[in-house]
Amino acid sequence: MKAPNTMIRQYQPEDTGALVEIWQMANDLAHPFLPEAFKAQVAQDMRNIYLPNAETWVIEQNDRPDGFIALVGTEIGGLFLDPAMHGRGMGKALTDHAVNLHGPLTVEVFAKNRIGRAFYDRYGFDETDQYTHEPSEEVTLKMAMAGR
Repeated sequence: MKAPNTMIRQYQPEDTGALVEIWQMANDLAHPFLPEAFKAQVAQDMRNIYLPNAETWVIEQNDRPDGFIALVGTEIGGLFLDPAMHGRGMGKALTDHAVNLHGPLTVEVFAKNRIGRAFYDRYGFDETDQYTHEPSEEVTLKMAMAGR
């Protein structure tokens, strides 16, 4: 359950710096296995490609972004929270928001991402396939909610 002073709103270009910083902290925690060169490229792509082109929703408290969900149609392209905000229901609130907008969702998550996998398992996503993500050379799981 969201705190009363928490809101979900659409991404604005002025959010970019804060969201990239949140992504970097969360990414370092969830993906310590990724090569540094890959992470550096993704950080650049976050600014220039992913955030501006995805349907991105920001969760904030007291006018400060704490995380975001980026959607490409019914696929979660990214769901990242400031690690200090983990366990407070914000990831669930963002996912609930996306489900309310688009219905059942899909996601791809690195097999070694224990944090993300545990979240999606709890939420009710099931593994539907897996493949090797060529840029990172990591096994990636495709997951879907019932109805997808």
